[in-house]
Amino acid sequence: MVNNDSMDMILAKAQTLIEALPYIQKFNGKRVVVKYGGSAMVDENLKYNVIKDVALLKLIGMEPIIVHGGGKEISAWLKKIGKESEFVNGLRVTDEETLDVAEMVLSKVNKSLVSMMQKLGLKAVGISGKDSGLLKVQKKLSGGKDIGYVGEVVSADPTIIDTLIANDFIPVIAPIGIGIDDYHGYNINADDAACAIARAVKAEKLAFLTDVEGVYADPKDKDTLISELTTDHMEELLNSGNIGGGMLPKLQNCLDAVLNGVSRVHILDGRLKHCLLLEFFTKKG
Repeated sequence: MVNNDSMDMILAKAQTLIEALPYIQKFNGKRVVVKYGGSAMVDENLKYNVIKDVALLKLIGMEPIIVHGGGKEISAWLKKIGKESEFVNGLRVTDEETLDVAEMVLSKVNKSLVSMMQKLGLKAVGISGKDSGLLKVQKKLSGGKDIGYVGEVVSADPTIIDTLIANDFIPVIAPIGIGIDDYHGYNINADDAACAIARAVKAEKLAFLTDVEGVYADPKDKDTLISELTTDHMEELLNSGNIGGGMLPKLQNCLDAVLNGVSRVHILDGRLKHCLLLEFFTKKG
């Protein structure tokens, strides 16, 4: 016998599945780019839950593409070799030695995510923006200052992504690009890389996993959380002077993505368990 409480729980689960059905139908066969970083990459439980979310996206017919960061790990490894991290306007100053460490750490993170996906029965391939000329860059200056091998994406060629998806693989991409003139490796801000890839593949969705609840009209007032933004409203916010820190370039990336063919962009709190599923497949998100 099933008691009333158990039956209510079962019915609630059934209702959740029914609520998700139209979204599953709508997004079947559509590409979604997930920029994976912050606490969701450091906490092993959160990391595994994100990968499970991605597994479900894949199994219901979506085409997920993962772009990951690794800034905290890079800083930790630089510290191990006695090198302090230096940032200018939020961008890591990247000399030859720092680039070597960044490539090593990002490769380690990349293969860790691939292994986790394989554990869940998924086919995944780890690549970087260097592979097949996926992300071609030029040197990025910060306020006119040369900060080393930091790249600004000039072009994104999705051929390798198309090939992997056509063969049922999930691409897992590290944000290292190749210089358009010197063919040298360049470190790329992971948000910039995700935005460029989302534009190139005409993604239905681009989701940024962050360490904050979302975008606030007034960062000092937690009651001003904005649940939905149009491009016009976003431009107003960007020009208001109220948005600062790491959210400013993230919002600019969101706007650029939507204006260049990405249907919808999400900024999600990656600390929240199953945030991707809640956002994509429920009415409130």
